[in-house]
Amino acid sequence: MGQPNMKMIQQMQNRLAKIQQELEETIVEGTAGGGVVTAQVTGSRAFHGIKIDPSAVDPEDVEMLEDLISAAIKDAMDKAGAMAEEKMSVLTGGLKIPGLT
Repeated sequence: MGQPNMKMIQQMQNRLAKIQQELEETIVEGTAGGGVVTAQVTGSRAFHGIKIDPSAVDPEDVEMLEDLISAAIKDAMDKAGAMAEEKMSVLTGGLKIPGLT
């Protein structure tokens, strides 16, 4: 395959920029407690929002709600990370390049 030339590098940079834009625009949801808490993050792992079913709100057990929120956010972040890794692997041919995901 030889040395990459400037045109190849520029094409790769353009594809990388497009993938990063797609990740920023894609909303990923994570859930906890059977869906009573839903967290939304972008594919680039920026927090977007949270929805809490009223049934999850128990003034006597705030700690459970906190755990559900944390679990939903972690689920969303994990899904966003997996999606980013999948999109980047197309660009890198499966090679893991530190800093790209």
